[in-house]
Amino acid sequence: QIEEMLAGIWAGLLGVERVAPGDNFFDLGGQSLLATRMVSRVRNVLGVELPPRVVFEEPTLAGLAAFIERAERDRAGFTPPPPPVPVPRDGALPLSFSQQRLWFLDQLEPGNFAYNLAGALRLAGPLDVAALGRVLNEVVRRHESLRTTFAGEEGSPVQVIAAPGPFALPVVDLRALPPAGRKAEAARIATAEARQPFDLRRGPLLRMTLLRLAERDHELVTAMHHIVSDGWSLGVLSREVGALYRAFAAGEPSPLHELPIQYADFAVWQRRWLSGAALEAQLAWWTRQLAGAPPVLELPLDRPRPPVRGYRGARVSLPFGDLQERLEPVARRLAVTPFMVLLGG
Repeated sequence: QIEEMLAGIWAGLLGVERVAPGDNFFDLGGQSLLATRMVSRVRNVLGVELPPRVVFEEPTLAGLAAFIERAERDRAGFTPPPPPVPVPRDGALPLSFSQQRLWFLDQLEPGNFAYNLAGALRLAGPLDVAALGRVLNEVVRRHESLRTTFAGEEGSPVQVIAAPGPFALPVVDLRALPPAGRKAEAARIATAEARQPFDLRRGPLLRMTLLRLAERDHELVTAMHHIVSDGWSLGVLSREVGALYRAFAAGEPSPLHELPIQYADFAVWQRRWLSGAALEAQLAWWTRQLAGAPPVLELPLDRPRPPVRGYRGARVSLPFGDLQERLEPVARRLAVTPFMVLLGG
């Protein structure tokens, strides 16, 4: 029964019709973000708190189902954490652990744009710019994270949530340029936005610019700091913008329900849950896993590691042909990535 329920969860997440007991989550198209969503659905459907690492240790349907069965037998007397609930906004709000890590890195290297999440969304066809502006204002109103900044109080960071206000959408008209010039200028603007640092204390931590390339051709250039967004959140943002635009362009009200929980509520819940014995158990597990790990990962490089990290990089494409298919089973057997197989020869 657990295998059947788990197969249904996998099928929905991975977009496949059926899942066999020996199927591997990652071979079917899974990755770390989908693994996190799967853990959430297992919690909701089966009532089992599944450590994300188990998905990598037991990637087959049968193996993961067996782990869940053992977890159900072993959890007698275990009290799962209560679900997050809305908390008052009249006091200091803590950061989640992942937010605190990003805040700390920003204190070490102010002005670093390495944690900017940037991209450009191509919009083909007639565009109602006024409706799009309403959409973005509604998205920012709905999600407190998009109007949150981070202040330090006595050496500790806190979340500061601003009241909803107007979100301006700058429009840059590039139609006067020749076609090649429009493309080059759009790329220049997108790159500049991606490299523009965010001020976590002052904000805003979301920037959007609409580029008008032609009457029926636009690009929406977006940049956010990773402290208020991630890969999963970008999917949420894209779906909500699409749903709201369809409604607002047709003169209809928002079809989206109000959010019962905001990210600040999750941060408070996480801090209360991962404290005391629960936190010590997590720290002890990672201490054992990382025992003996080198302080610096020494990879075989063609040049020495620079004394100061510069973030300069590039992309190199190297076709492997059928070598990729031969690497995959070796990587699975060794429980490493194909990249590590290549490094090891």
